[in-house]
Amino acid sequence: MAAQLQPVYVWSAEYLARCDALCKVPRRASMVHSLIKAYLLLDHMRIVKPKVASMEEMASFHTDAYLQHLQKVSEEGDDDHPESVEYGLGYDCPTTEGIFDYAAAVGGATITAAQCLVEGKCKVAINWPGGWHHAKKDEASGFCYLNDAVLGILQLRRKFDRVLYVDLDLHHGDGVEDAFSFTPKVMTVSLHKFSPGFFPGTGDVTDVGLGKGRYYSVNVPIQDGIQDDRYCQICETVLKEVYVAFSPEAVVLQLGADTMAGDPMCSFNMTPEGVGKCLKYVLQWQLPTLVLGGGGYHLANTARCWTYLTGVILGKTLSSEIPDHEPLPPLQFFTDYGPDYVLEITPSCRPDRNEPQSIQDILNRIKGNLKHVV
Repeated sequence: MAAQLQPVYVWSAEYLARCDALCKVPRRASMVHSLIKAYLLLDHMRIVKPKVASMEEMASFHTDAYLQHLQKVSEEGDDDHPESVEYGLGYDCPTTEGIFDYAAAVGGATITAAQCLVEGKCKVAINWPGGWHHAKKDEASGFCYLNDAVLGILQLRRKFDRVLYVDLDLHHGDGVEDAFSFTPKVMTVSLHKFSPGFFPGTGDVTDVGLGKGRYYSVNVPIQDGIQDDRYCQICETVLKEVYVAFSPEAVVLQLGADTMAGDPMCSFNMTPEGVGKCLKYVLQWQLPTLVLGGGGYHLANTARCWTYLTGVILGKTLSSEIPDHEPLPPLQFFTDYGPDYVLEITPSCRPDRNEPQSIQDILNRIKGNLKHVV
C-alpha cells in the first residue's frame, strides 16, 4: 500500500523526445529528467507512462476549429498559413512539423497525472514538461499550443468539487484564469510580474473573475527583483486566506522556473529554496496535488529548480554537488552545470523594486475580496 501512495511521475522515453523538440526550450525535458535520475529520485516515485490526449479530450476545452487547424498545419509544417494568425500561431508559437503531436502528448500527460489523483493512486502527481498556461480555447499564446493545466483541472473536477489552481510562474496564468473566470468551482491564484509591456499584460489585483466567478480569481502583481523571503511571505499570506475562504478539495500547482535568478527574463531574483517553501506550504494541506512545470529558459537552472522541488515532494535533502550523469548520447548535460557544478542558485545583486506598502495594499485588497467567497 505504501508503494501505491508514492508520488506519481509521468514519464516515457517517447514523451521526453516529443517535449525535447519544442523549439523554445530544446532538450529541456531530458535535461530535467536526467538530473532527477542522477539524484536517484526515480527510485522513490511510481513512474506512469503518459497517454496521448485524444481529439475529444482536447476538445473538452479547445474548439474543434482550432484543433483541426493546428493538426492541419502541423502535418504540413506550414508556418505561413493565412488563417494561422487568427489562431495565435506564428511568431511566439511557430507551427513546426509535429507540433500537434507535441501538444497532444503534453495534454495527455497532464490528464494522465490528474487521473492518477482521481483514482486515488497517489497524493501527488508530477508532469514537469506540462504547465503551459497561456493557451486560450481557440488560440495559441506565449509558447503554449494547448492548455494542459485546464485539461488537468477538468479531469480533477470529475471527482473533486472545488479545485484550486496556484500559478507561481513569472507570467500571469491568463489562459487558466480565462477558462474558469465565470465559475466558483475553480479558484485561480497567480503570483506574477505585472508591469507595462510585460507579457501577457493581464493579472492586476483588480482582475477578480466575472459573474458567478467574481472573487474566485486572485491576482498578486509583483515587481522586479523580488527574493525568496518576501515572495514566500506574500505567497503564504495569500494561500492561508484562500484555503480558509475556498476549502479546496484538490490543488494544481504550476511552478514555472522563469522566476529563478539568472533566467533570461531578468525579472525575479528567486532560488529553488524559495519556491520550495511555497510548495511545502501547499503540501501540508495533504490534498490531492497535481504538479506542473511551465516557463524556465535558463535550462540548467530550470533543471536545478525542478529537481530540488522533486526532492521537496519526496522529503529528501539533496547533496549540493551535482552528481555525474550517465552519458546519454547525443545528449550530454553534466557540463552545462559548470563551472561550479552545484545544485544551488545564487541570487544576483539586483534591487528589489517591491515597495512594502504597495505589497501590503495588494494583500489587504485580496483579503477584502476573499470575504465575498462562499
